[in-house]
Amino acid sequence: MTAAPARSHLWARQYGRRVQTAADRLAPLLNQLLGADLPYRLRCWDGSEAGPADAPATVVLRSRRALRTLLWQPDELGLARAYIGGDLDIDGDIYAVLDSPELVEQLSGNEGLTLTRAEKLQAVKTLVRLGAVGRRPPLPPEEVVRTRRAGRPRHDQASDAAAISHHYDVGNDFYALVLGPSMVYSCAYWVQPPSADFGLDDAQREKLDLVCRKLALEPGQRLLDVGCGWGGLVVHAAREYGVQAVGITLSREQAEFARARVRTAGLTDRVEIRQQDYRAVTDGPYDAIASVGMAEHVGARQLDLYAAALRALLVPGGRLLNHAIASRAEPTESTEPPRSSFIDRYVFPDGELEPLGTTITALDRAGLEVRDVENLREHYALTLRAWVSRLDERWDEAVALTSPGRARVWRLYMVASALAFQYGEISVNQTLAVARRVDGRSGMPPTREALLPAQKPVAE
Repeated sequence: MTAAPARSHLWARQYGRRVQTAADRLAPLLNQLLGADLPYRLRCWDGSEAGPADAPATVVLRSRRALRTLLWQPDELGLARAYIGGDLDIDGDIYAVLDSPELVEQLSGNEGLTLTRAEKLQAVKTLVRLGAVGRRPPLPPEEVVRTRRAGRPRHDQASDAAAISHHYDVGNDFYALVLGPSMVYSCAYWVQPPSADFGLDDAQREKLDLVCRKLALEPGQRLLDVGCGWGGLVVHAAREYGVQAVGITLSREQAEFARARVRTAGLTDRVEIRQQDYRAVTDGPYDAIASVGMAEHVGARQLDLYAAALRALLVPGGRLLNHAIASRAEPTESTEPPRSSFIDRYVFPDGELEPLGTTITALDRAGLEVRDVENLREHYALTLRAWVSRLDERWDEAVALTSPGRARVWRLYMVASALAFQYGEISVNQTLAVARRVDGRSGMPPTREALLPAQKPVAE
């Protein structure tokens, strides 16, 4: 994206004396807030600039409203609102701006910006001089603001369907632009570094095969894919491993795309796609279940129910592969109420990340014995950067397919997530569990090396 051309600010000189510009007033305040000199260039609505000329990125304040938004919401949510609304832009390397330790520290705390009384007074004076003080700006239309009815559970089937629709029913063409031909919206598996000879689509194909091999799929088995997305895994499993597969999703657009994909692949006799909640599946048993990027939508209070429901659908000795993003475990239970974050308001309404240990405990309570856990954190950082590159390369098309605000939501969310995985603030894990038989036999290989067979079975 390109910033608006800077307007001349020669008007800022009167009677041979230079009048302070917006950048002149704002730069010292930002230096004070960050506790360091600006690590990036600043360009204001009057065309004035400050900060290092050789900075890798320029933060562009297109109007005073950007400051007013941050004044009313001085945290990551306020920054997101200003960016999504188009009042704040980033020209250049967006990672360089969001990767600023000083900025992250100031915006990520429960109280937002942490200022002394004197600093707050000085900040208000500066904002008044800049004309930034005023009524709260309207929220961007992309923001989800919910009022929950008393007594209604957070994750009932109706609310989960609405949350899924908000994120996934934004147009299959838009997702195709970002995800590419694979149409796989989860962490890829980079068996080699990204290059001209090995790109995102190759890494996604490796991930699909990794899941199938961990589940030890064989011809004729039944596979359930919970949260099947656009059908990538069920098509791969049926075509390459000869299984009978059922994929379920709450998204209408995903289901329609996946059914068409199955028809095109000539697999209608092996693959069924349903628009269905996991709690409504009653046609077990299945030999294997995959849940890839779906458990994040389940919710902490429903995690035991989720694990028990999947266990009930497995044959004795059947395997479950649970691929999910995990938060870091806090050293002590926090008494602070959770803040409404950018991710919750704009990306995944009602999404909840649980520590890995919480998920493993739920699986164990349900009678699923965890046999292997693989952390793919670095793989997801690479995947997200690849998605951002595709979005940036086709930015105008993305805006035309959705809206400027929605495209900005996606760019901000994916860049921030890439950095969160890079620094270990969140992780993504593939947890392999088995429904142990009553006699204690798991049917698992005796060594970890034997867990992933070098050769897959030939599909019938």
